[in-house]
Amino acid sequence: MTTNKENRFVHNVERKANRKQHAQRHPGRSVWMGLGTMGIVGWTVAVPTLLGLLVGVWLDKHYPAGFSWTLNLLIIGLVLGCFSAWHWVSKEAKAIHKDAHDD
Repeated sequence: MTTNKENRFVHNVERKANRKQHAQRHPGRSVWMGLGTMGIVGWTVAVPTLLGLLVGVWLDKHYPAGFSWTLNLLIIGLVLGCFSAWHWVSKEAKAIHKDAHDD
């Protein structure tokens, strides 16, 4: 007769073995890939934000208005960058879940 502790132990060993087999079948997913993904997400947010900032500063200098071009374009760039990063991350997450489901 097996106890609850033994069942949990067997379940944990099976889960870890399955995870190891999955990692061996899909060698592209590593710590370096995770760090690269974080870098891509960071640049995806930073580039539109900085472009909005630069264009806003230029517009404020050449076409002054009753509002701040810099602040408005900075916020627009940040929102666009965050949306783009969210879209990219969700696409990658779907691919990862699809790979896990196919196994």
